Amino acid sequence: MSFINKTLSSFGIGSVKVDSVLRQDVIFPGKKANITIHLYGGSERQEIENIHLRLCCRYIKEALDESSDELKRAHEHYTLLTWDLPYSFAISPRETRDFDVELDIPWNTPITIGDTKVWIQTDVDIAKAPDPTDKDILTVRPDPLMDGIFSALENKGLRIRQVECEAVEGFPLPYVQEFEFVPIDGPYHGCWRELELVCHYSDEDVQMWFEIDRNRKGTKGMLASLLSEGKLTHHLSIPLSASAEQAGDTVISYLEETYL
Repeated sequence: MSFINKTLSSFGIGSVKVDSVLRQDVIFPGKKANITIHLYGGSERQEIENIHLRLCCRYIKEALDESSDELKRAHEHYTLLTWDLPYSFAISPRETRDFDVELDIPWNTPITIGDTKVWIQTDVDIAKAPDPTDKDILTVRPDPLMDGIFSALENKGLRIRQVECEAVEGFPLPYVQEFEFVPIDGPYHGCWRELELVCHYSDEDVQMWFEIDRNRKGTKGMLASLLSEGKLTHHLSIPLSASAEQAGDTVISYLEETYL
């Protein structure tokens, strides 16, 4: 299998240069990502106290604007995964040091559709020098199970209109990724205005919550709000052992039994 080297971060630190290279074009939740950190020594010896990698995402949270007494939507950041070099070291003039890092991408890493942002942040601690920071946006594709569900919905005439990560309370994560579908044609056209979907992975299954808007009264973040308030009753669990086709068929059967 050939790899496409994508430079995640490249910056000079005085006489030292660091390149973090992702060895895949895209990443997938539940899979591994391989990163190589290249450190190039300059003309002088320097002490490297640590190297940090962070896998981060952002989500939207509503907060009260005291000046206007209105709710405003603001971006919050969440760290999905961290990696730290377990030791300090010194790099000699013109020396090259490589560090191979294998990250297990969490199942609940957001898919980068719409306004969703996921990135790798690299921080290097250098003695007696400013600590440089850089971040680079990643492409996250659906895992096979979710890809099968999306394909089944598309085959029924539904298209993704909007995807956002919304703040949620009382949940394992501070956010959920909310997918909004609209029926372009097929059996749901004329019956539903939109379908909203959120999901959460555990070690054994993916849990899914649904909400149908029939009357053009939907609001942004409706499903996340209902989930926070414990008001969602339409809930489905699919084992991770299911095939992509089985997952898609299960979702379609559930929607048609529940909403049609």
